[in-house]
Amino acid sequence: MNRERGRRRTWVLALVLAGGLLVVLGARAGRFLVVDAPQPSDVIVVLAGEAYHRPQRALQLLTQGFGQRVVLDVPSTTKIYEFTQIQLAENYVHDLPQGAAITICPIQGLSTRDEAKELKKCLPRGDEPRVLIVTSDFHTRRALSVFRRELPGHSYAVAASRDEQQFGLQWWTHRQWAKTFIDEWLRLIWWEGVDKWR
Repeated sequence: MNRERGRRRTWVLALVLAGGLLVVLGARAGRFLVVDAPQPSDVIVVLAGEAYHRPQRALQLLTQGFGQRVVLDVPSTTKIYEFTQIQLAENYVHDLPQGAAITICPIQGLSTRDEAKELKKCLPRGDEPRVLIVTSDFHTRRALSVFRRELPGHSYAVAASRDEQQFGLQWWTHRQWAKTFIDEWLRLIWWEGVDKWR
């Protein structure tokens, strides 16, 4: 009887410890996704996708001297009402004081991997150009890994763009943050476990 109680207590204690460990890891898992380590670079690349916070972060970094020019990745086939995204991006750049330092790079791919391959045509040539990637905070770790794998021959750094409607480090406190967290973790696992090795 005492032996049976001892086993139960051991199992309960093990379950409590495992549950506590899962809670601690889960709380830190959002922070793991985010890499925000901008470095001085030859070019700042704004990845396609979110089109307000990412360009704003790139302009901030340009002003702070982290790069000499900005390459803005823009989907070439997408339309918003009657305008293509390229047209909207051209209008946006035209109205900026830093417009002369910004190049629009049309892309067709829908994945970060495809985007990295397509971006090659828009990057400076030479001995290992330094590229500063600007993307959404939750996407930074995966984007950095994808670019290093798919587009070698460049030195990469990454800067996080924050949008509090989409994601926060305490991802469990908002429904949208939790959805973004789960989606990005699934994509990161798929990239690291499958796509990276194809």
